[in-house]
Amino acid sequence: MGTDETAMAWIRDEIDRAVGLPAALGGIPLDVLGATGYGLAVCAETLSEKGLLDLNGARVVVQGFGAVGRNAALQLAERGAVVIAVSDSRGAIYDPAGLDVDSIAALKREGRNSVADFADAHKMPRDDVLTMDCDVLVPAAQPDVITKQNADSVQAKVILQGANIPVTPEAEHVLHKRGVLSVPDVIANAGGVICAAVEYRGGDWDTALATISAKIRASTLAVVDYIHSDDLEPHVAAERMALERVTTAQSYRRRYGPSLPTPRR
Repeated sequence: MGTDETAMAWIRDEIDRAVGLPAALGGIPLDVLGATGYGLAVCAETLSEKGLLDLNGARVVVQGFGAVGRNAALQLAERGAVVIAVSDSRGAIYDPAGLDVDSIAALKREGRNSVADFADAHKMPRDDVLTMDCDVLVPAAQPDVITKQNADSVQAKVILQGANIPVTPEAEHVLHKRGVLSVPDVIANAGGVICAAVEYRGGDWDTALATISAKIRASTLAVVDYIHSDDLEPHVAAERMALERVTTAQSYRRRYGPSLPTPRR
């Protein structure tokens, strides 16, 4: 948390092993590209195509207007959604008619400004964004922000997990029983990791975007099928899907030569 392309360059300078590098060093700067936020928007788009979400006019709330949340808000707005509230570590703002996401993003890029410094919006307590009435909630700040204690108060129809583990297992259980679709982090926010993998293989920006789109679309469709097939909680479905993929891949491994003898004591 809190790292950027410059930090990755420092790591590479020290140990010669890092991705997410600045473009000048041959990297794909995923924060500039907005890889994780782009992937979240692709996930939402896929749910819309599946009939689980009407993205056109969907009311979106973003907790954490940083590298992930900012780009998710911009990408979702491009797809017809209406961002009604955003927050960062120092405050939150809302407008039922929709916020000017481009202007808020420009304000944040100016330096150490908070979204709360944006004049053309209503201010609200920072953590209240989690329980606002909306269609899509994007928790893109810290882990464990939706818990057993506040899960019943969440009014979103769909949660796209932008941060890592923003929803506890206990909260996942409550949300699933209530019919709230909470797309696991390993599906929804994988854009950054996919981008890093493309960079590692020598790919470019266009390849990264195409790969993110293809992989997150396929994984979103697959996890939805897993959820519906056995009425699984989303994080359980994602874990089962991942385990089956790894097990299948391992089945193709072969070991050559005699087994090593057991060492004598």
